[in-house]
Amino acid sequence: MPIFVEMAPFFSEGGRFAAFDLETTGLDPKKDRIVEIGAVKFDKSGVISRFSILINPGVPMPSGASAVNNITDDMLKDKPSLDAVFPDFLRFINDAVVVAHNAPFDCGFINEGLKSRYKTVAKAENEGTGLFLDEESQSTQVVSWAPPFPALPNRTVDTIVFAKEAFPNMYKYNLQDLAASLAINAKDAHRAEDDARVCMEIFLRCIQREMEKISQ
Repeated sequence: MPIFVEMAPFFSEGGRFAAFDLETTGLDPKKDRIVEIGAVKFDKSGVISRFSILINPGVPMPSGASAVNNITDDMLKDKPSLDAVFPDFLRFINDAVVVAHNAPFDCGFINEGLKSRYKTVAKAENEGTGLFLDEESQSTQVVSWAPPFPALPNRTVDTIVFAKEAFPNMYKYNLQDLAASLAINAKDAHRAEDDARVCMEIFLRCIQREMEKISQ
């Protein structure tokens, strides 16, 4: 089913969406870590709220990743762990439709984090120890928070797919080139909150373009 056909009624009825973006230490969700989450919650009336936080990954920031997002070890050393951030992020998105540019990448990192914590906490509870092995620090920790699910249950929109439906003749569909083609100003490229805002803008342009097609 085309994304517009699925999302248009929900959008027109005032449904809530949460565009989000991650910065990470690398590209593999099984071994790399999240270092920043940015999100923008919105509906047809505009932005409702924003979420932005840096995360201490427990490992040094690779130079290649740092060169792209300009996030350094000094910026991360006093920041909270992902375990501390996850509950706030899940409360922020709540039951909104999740929107991401290349959603398998961003949702893959979130889901890998949820799955590993869900499994280790469940094992600790079954064993009655109240302890689990924190895979990031390789230390035994007291269970303080258990994910409510092993993967995000939210409906998801990938704005790459949506943009290809709405604007089929674009030369490139990566976030920054697509934003430039649609005259969307990327103020702070490769930082999570602004990339999430750009993702939201792309989603809204896609909705607008599909509505124009219907009216023509």
